[in-house]
Amino acid sequence: MQTCHMCFQPLKILNSAYLFIQSETFSLKLIHILNSLQFTESSSSVYKREYTSKNELKEILSFLHSEGISLHTYPASISRQNTPVFYKDQTLYTIYNHTFHEGILHIITSGDLESHLQPIVHLQSSELYGFESLLRDMSGQYSPYQLFDTAQKTNLHSFLDKRAREVAIKSRGSLVPKGIKSFINFLPSTIYSPEHCLEHTFKLVEKHKVSPDDLVFEVVESEKIEDIDHLLNIFQVYRKNGMKVALDDVGSGFATLETLKLLQPDYAKIDRAYISYCDQSKEKENFLKEIVAIGNEYGISILAEGIERKEELEFSRDLGIQYGQGYYIEKPSLSPLLLKQINMKLQVTS
Repeated sequence: MQTCHMCFQPLKILNSAYLFIQSETFSLKLIHILNSLQFTESSSSVYKREYTSKNELKEILSFLHSEGISLHTYPASISRQNTPVFYKDQTLYTIYNHTFHEGILHIITSGDLESHLQPIVHLQSSELYGFESLLRDMSGQYSPYQLFDTAQKTNLHSFLDKRAREVAIKSRGSLVPKGIKSFINFLPSTIYSPEHCLEHTFKLVEKHKVSPDDLVFEVVESEKIEDIDHLLNIFQVYRKNGMKVALDDVGSGFATLETLKLLQPDYAKIDRAYISYCDQSKEKENFLKEIVAIGNEYGISILAEGIERKEELEFSRDLGIQYGQGYYIEKPSLSPLLLKQINMKLQVTS
């Protein structure tokens, strides 16, 4: 089986070891800085420095950073041996972030994570349709943004993305009845080969006896969609295994209406910026009508995110948007309101 550099394993910051820095062309400025830090030339393209404590390593990295050295630029390695082993995409920046964020990295790699669920309802009937699974740190120390931002900085975004899918699938069995959809986020940049990278996910679905038809995997908007064909291939693999796909935050960033037409997912989730006070904006109304028309033309189910007011729910429903989620319906929680409870709540507040 091919080893993928995206499945980068956590880097262990040793208490004492050698720090190696590689470059095809060291600038005179960098050579001067490295000499001042007592690095020695290991070869024509590698400098090394032994450190005897993590604090000493932090001082070295902090000084390089303070001198304006582009930490992203230089491949780097830590080893007990006097010879370096360099890995793809591992740089001084990677080592810097691993060194200074050990607490959050422990949560990412082996800490307790859980899924909080936010209900998604039929806007016409107010009946429960599904839940979006949202990753949370059980200790409460770190926000989801902090987890994924740190994972990105340390080349662990693929590792965390896979853990998030695993937590969502595992937790579904005890929290979500069969027939109710689970919407699960994924980062397309972490899936270099869909058949290979998603094999772990499909095995989990089988292991936990989850019906593939109850799963919807949604592309998070924060990522630039550079290769439409690759993303279409990911969609095809999910669908071949009986699952549905969604495009998140349509109308924001790279999730444009043109992208929606090209990808033709099963679901399109409208960015909350277009839902907020949509009943008071002709521009937002026109956009929502356009996306509903695209949905009707291409057979895409439309979902309104970020519904926080009764008027927004009613306006979205009257425009023909099928599904909705937001704080007005219910906030994400570990033990969300289910079925009749949500239906009753919406009938009371309507």
